[in-house]
Amino acid sequence: MSLHLTPEILLAAYCQGAFPMGRSHDDPDLLWLSPHLRGVLPLDGLHIGRSLKRTLHKAPYQITADTNFSSIMAACATPATGRDDTWITPQIIDLYTQLHEMGFAHSIECWDGDTLAGGLYGLAIGGAFFGESMVSHRASASKVALVHLVARLRAGGYTLLDTQFTTPHLTTLGAIEIPREIYLHRLETAIRQGADFFPSETKISREIMDLCATPRS
Repeated sequence: MSLHLTPEILLAAYCQGAFPMGRSHDDPDLLWLSPHLRGVLPLDGLHIGRSLKRTLHKAPYQITADTNFSSIMAACATPATGRDDTWITPQIIDLYTQLHEMGFAHSIECWDGDTLAGGLYGLAIGGAFFGESMVSHRASASKVALVHLVARLRAGGYTLLDTQFTTPHLTTLGAIEIPREIYLHRLETAIRQGADFFPSETKISREIMDLCATPRS
């Protein structure tokens, strides 16, 4: 019999370094994972290439936070080109929606007028943010959302951005892998810290300027 998951159980699991994923969208059971090598994106190590800098300078999207969490989750769970299925099951959508209502799960949205161009969502506990999924319906929208997330986390006093795994896409943006033991130590420290997901827009803008101005090797 499957464990009846609650938002509280999910929070406790993340604090121990574990997270759930579905094998497929329709699978009623979830896998619990705690990788030996954990993906993280150092908050001082985001790589912003010239093309992305130009996009950020043009500001083609309006960026919001937590204005349409359900639409971001639904978009992330929708099959797309090169991705016929998804690990985001109805149970995960329900749990994260509850966590959003409790103030733990957050989204970053990119808007092209009234159209959702892309974004991301994740879970915040203390000074740790666990990135769950990104989606892009317009050019570079998910990258723009990630830059704004990193700027927001830096401005709000976060110290850990967990990507769970690394992908070639995330690696180009600065994601690295660290051993689970090191990750768990950083996690324990981060979740005990205070942080604010809603710092002032002025602080966020300053962090974006700093991220774009910092040379990346």
